[in-house]
Amino acid sequence: MATPIVLRTDFPDLKLHSRGKVRDIYEAGEHLLIVTTDRMSAFDVIMNEGIPGKGEVLTRLSRFWFEKMKALVPNHLVAIEVDDFPVAVRRYRDQLEGRSMLVKKARPLPVECVARGYLAGSGWKEYRERRTVCGIPLPAGLQESSQLPEPIFTPSTKAEIGHHDENIPFSKAEELCGKERAAEARDLTLAIYGRAAALAEGRGILIADTKFEFGLDADGKLIWIDEALTPDSSRFWPLDGYRPGGPQPSFDKQFLRDYLETLDWDKQAPPPPLPPEIIRKTSEKYREALEKLTGIGL
Repeated sequence: MATPIVLRTDFPDLKLHSRGKVRDIYEAGEHLLIVTTDRMSAFDVIMNEGIPGKGEVLTRLSRFWFEKMKALVPNHLVAIEVDDFPVAVRRYRDQLEGRSMLVKKARPLPVECVARGYLAGSGWKEYRERRTVCGIPLPAGLQESSQLPEPIFTPSTKAEIGHHDENIPFSKAEELCGKERAAEARDLTLAIYGRAAALAEGRGILIADTKFEFGLDADGKLIWIDEALTPDSSRFWPLDGYRPGGPQPSFDKQFLRDYLETLDWDKQAPPPPLPPEIIRKTSEKYREALEKLTGIGL
């Protein structure tokens, strides 16, 4: 039986902490409960339709990567099985199973931490104009989707729902976070990316870029929070057939973005309706990324 699509949760006995583009977050005593819905956003607009299985894919992949990297960087994950959640939370099992995490509370850094190993998206656009990405000079002669000489750290602002994140220079990240904290976040971002990219390439996926969030726990220690190397936060390209010089096929939401680019839509709410075929193919791509990376399907 197909898992029902969850677009929005409503737990009357729990205090809602926040509701983002994809995640509903609730207070759970000393912890937070993160529920990853099947909502899909593109160009910072939430679509009306959900993507079947998406919340489970993102949760399983985050668990996979948090576990793989725990010796490198601590993370916020406390429990992922509903049976290990507080009693007051378990009553909502039907909406939580497979798509929820109990996590430590943390104070998020005011920047998104982006690692880029390839030239794509806003990075490619800036490179064409100025031969830089986030102000970082790059060699001449690179093409769209070219691998960079080495991965780079390109922080961005955190935008409210409906607005776009903006790339910022590292000096601005230092202003927002403090020099030592910004350097720590940069070094962790590049370290995680390097290990993850090597593992993924061995399983047939190139991680072109990815976005992390870090926060400070109760002891003031930097920990990895939010999600971890999912198709929502990363560009996943198939290694087989990789050819720089143009866009690459992907195992992420780029497929949906490409479809939306063909429409006469101004990328503002309300979003256009998504055809069943686009929904189905997007779901398939997310599931394929999970299976390739973890060896376990949905």
